[in-house]
Amino acid sequence: MLKLIDPLLNADVLYALRAMGHGDELVLCDANFPADSVARQTTLGRLLRIDGVGTAQAARAILSVLPLDNAVDAPARRMEVAGEPGNVPPVQQEVQLEIDQAEGRVRVMGSVERFAFYETARKAYCVIATGERRFYGCFLFKKGVIAPEA
Repeated sequence: MLKLIDPLLNADVLYALRAMGHGDELVLCDANFPADSVARQTTLGRLLRIDGVGTAQAARAILSVLPLDNAVDAPARRMEVAGEPGNVPPVQQEVQLEIDQAEGRVRVMGSVERFAFYETARKAYCVIATGERRFYGCFLFKKGVIAPEA
């Protein structure tokens, strides 16, 4: 255990979050996502896990240490519901709340069509799988920077 670090952030996840650079993306996914096969194609090349929780709780932990990119319009994106791109299911609404809380302001998520999401995920830095069983609990987060202290 570490002070001020969410205990959900295990050593492997912390390593990946720290190793990512500005503009690198991570995939936070539900239990139905093809996480292992996609993760093998990422920069890290292996699957990371935050088991036993859903994506909203995992997002809260990740966003407690990961700055989102301010240089892009949508540093957080969600997988669109197939055939219903405007539908934002409860799991995605919950993650939106975690993003807004972590950022201290509204940062509306972008969206990515389901199959385009898989292609984008393969180019990510890493994939972090959760125990989320609700459909469409899959997200992309783009890492930002921490400004120097004045």
